[in-house]
Amino acid sequence: MRYISTRGQAPALSFDEVLLTGLARDGGLYLPESWPQFSNAELKRLAKASYQELAVEIMRPFMAGSAAEERLPELVRNAYASFAHQAVTPLKQLDANLWFLELFHGPTLAFKDVALQLLGQLFEVVLEAHDTRVTIVGATSGDTGSAAIEAVRGKARASIYMLHPKGRVSEVQRRQMTTIDEPNVHNLAVAGSFDDCQDLVKAMFNDFEFRDRHHLSAVNSINWARIMAQIVYYFWAALALGAPQRPVNFSVPTGNFGNVFAGYAAKAMGLPVERFIVGSNKNDILTRFLASGSMTIEGVEPSHSPSMDIQVSSNFERLLFDLLGRDGAKVTEVMQGFRASGSFTLEKEAWEKATSLFTGHRLDDEETLAEIGALHRATGELIDPHSAIGVAAARAHAEGLEGPLVALGTAHPAKFPDAVEKATRLRPTLPARLGDLMERPEYAVDVEAGLDHIERLIDDSQAMSLQN
Repeated sequence: MRYISTRGQAPALSFDEVLLTGLARDGGLYLPESWPQFSNAELKRLAKASYQELAVEIMRPFMAGSAAEERLPELVRNAYASFAHQAVTPLKQLDANLWFLELFHGPTLAFKDVALQLLGQLFEVVLEAHDTRVTIVGATSGDTGSAAIEAVRGKARASIYMLHPKGRVSEVQRRQMTTIDEPNVHNLAVAGSFDDCQDLVKAMFNDFEFRDRHHLSAVNSINWARIMAQIVYYFWAALALGAPQRPVNFSVPTGNFGNVFAGYAAKAMGLPVERFIVGSNKNDILTRFLASGSMTIEGVEPSHSPSMDIQVSSNFERLLFDLLGRDGAKVTEVMQGFRASGSFTLEKEAWEKATSLFTGHRLDDEETLAEIGALHRATGELIDPHSAIGVAAARAHAEGLEGPLVALGTAHPAKFPDAVEKATRLRPTLPARLGDLMERPEYAVDVEAGLDHIERLIDDSQAMSLQN
């Protein structure tokens, strides 16, 4: 399996190279040259598999030639051994045709664990096989940071620097990152928004001297391995609900577009998906794009769903690549124009290709709280604000769909206790293993949103680490 850049100028790479590289050197994102295909007969066979068995079958084609390929069953078992539910990502029925896919049973209580617990295992094996080490840099709007840190903490061949927007993540999200006391873990609280953090990470990757000096790698969803691992739970849910004999629909609360793109990849591999409903909060750039064909950056406003407080959805570029006929030159032209002007408009044919599969839906904070409260009154379920957007978007667009509808539950309600309590007058509690989280000491460095400043900090920190 070889991987190509969405911008078309970087060399094709193997899985191991893509895992360790993250962002392509031409500024693009890596994708497989072609999608592995699963026939209806193969899907019927896989319907009886456990989550772990299914994960190995779905991911193995992407890892052909990897140093970790033969050990994949072992790595998958290790990755999901810490999950609190035997099914890893269990399904729960909410009404006659609406299902809730719980993706938050991992160690940091968010869907990012599904991919990042495996990513940590892959890094360890591949780095050892190639006798090298990496410096991981990442940006988080809340959940990626803690999941990534948990996955690589204590790893001998990797250091991690995680940038989060200071004051714009929930207290639980922040503490899950900043209370980890490991020499290879560094938390940077950036004075700015998530988009500022994401821009800084991309700028570090585009500073090739710095990138090569530290062997930079990524754990954000710009890293293809993140998307690969997330594809699995779309197959898992659809097969449990009758695929391939009938189609399935998914409603996905979306900020950076990586989660819903994994679903798109599953469809491209043969999973019968009729529609994806893209849920946005008041930072609704994706909803506006799907309604008009124009993507225009506006200011980021803090919300009750901070992991979706994003205006530049990095993973949309992967979809754009397919919408534009896998033409790297066209993608480069569109993305460079977008960065320069803050806006682009797709040609009608490409936009209609997107809207034939994706529908957007926006909720503001009041509507999000209303959905949390309504679902609790109707079912007794407590859900977090991001998951509430997915459920509400599903309800809004359920009419006329063929087959069951699955809303993705992306975080445990206890990660956002203030919003849940405001909506229901009940304060969700953290699982026992995190019961003392609010008493643990924190370790973080406040930084300005300046590239030179952060690169110097990493230079100095890595130099001290090597001396020790």
